[in-house]
Amino acid sequence: MPLPVLRGERVALRPLTEADVEALVAAASDPSVRRWWGFTNDPDSLRAGFRNDGTGMAIESGGELAGWIAFNEEDEPDYRHAALDVTMLPPFQGRGLGPEALRTLIRWLIEERGHHRFTIDPALANQNAIRAYRSVGFRDVGVLRRYDRRPDGKWEDGLLLDLLAEEVR
Repeated sequence: MPLPVLRGERVALRPLTEADVEALVAAASDPSVRRWWGFTNDPDSLRAGFRNDGTGMAIESGGELAGWIAFNEEDEPDYRHAALDVTMLPPFQGRGLGPEALRTLIRWLIEERGHHRFTIDPALANQNAIRAYRSVGFRDVGVLRRYDRRPDGKWEDGLLLDLLAEEVR
């Protein structure tokens, strides 16, 4: 099923193009993105991660590529939910666009895909991301110990947060 274009007040979410993927791979080398974007420096692995099996979308703001957002759906009826991921390019960080992109995607996932619960799992040390996710209404569930391998090869704790549809701010 092709992804639609979703519009917020200052962002548009749209299907990724190859040019978007290449720009995201290039941006992944910036320290403000690289610090939080997994272990690999391999461009092919980064490309595959940003494509995210067809559920990754470009975030646009002011007609420019501002970031990337993706979702993975658990379709088992007894456990149905969507896991989310988002990253903003350096010039667009700290402007509230990430939370707006999350709200825009969550609204669509509720209205069109029938989801009632969402999860997101940043590095525990990524306080900027955690603050942004909490502003959307996400609540802490718990620490995921040694959850994610960092670029230096060390394991780092993550924080699992979740959100119910009626809690979106």
